[in-house]
Amino acid sequence: MRDTPRPRPTQDLDSVEEIAEMVRRFYADVAMDDLLGPVFEDVAEVDWSEHLPKLTAFWARALIGEPGYAGNPFRSHAEIHARAPFTPPHFRRWLTLFHETIELGWVGPRADRARELADAVARVHSEQLVGEAVAIDHPVTTPTSR
Repeated sequence: MRDTPRPRPTQDLDSVEEIAEMVRRFYADVAMDDLLGPVFEDVAEVDWSEHLPKLTAFWARALIGEPGYAGNPFRSHAEIHARAPFTPPHFRRWLTLFHETIELGWVGPRADRARELADAVARVHSEQLVGEAVAIDHPVTTPTSR
């Protein structure tokens, strides 16, 4: 999916700037994805200039305790689901892309926490919206396994 090889990650998600870069890379892939792109572009009609800062604030609060996020992610997803229902493959693809983004860009305890949180978000939202707790099989990566 990515055209240019990236160097082995050495940085953790330990600053707002790193988190913003993770969000930017991840959602660039999401927007270009054949399954997820149309949901964001055609159904949700996302204004990326507005949405990316909100997503950065969400992840910055979750990973480094940065204040500033206000919102209800589940409610937003439920509104989109009401217009064009999500399916388990939507959640699996989102989670796969998220894990790929982290694996290619970051390493450390906060990167591990980001993966865990993404797993939990996908599991809970998919169970509540489509009746199936979605997960993906992925290797557990630790700093010693790199």
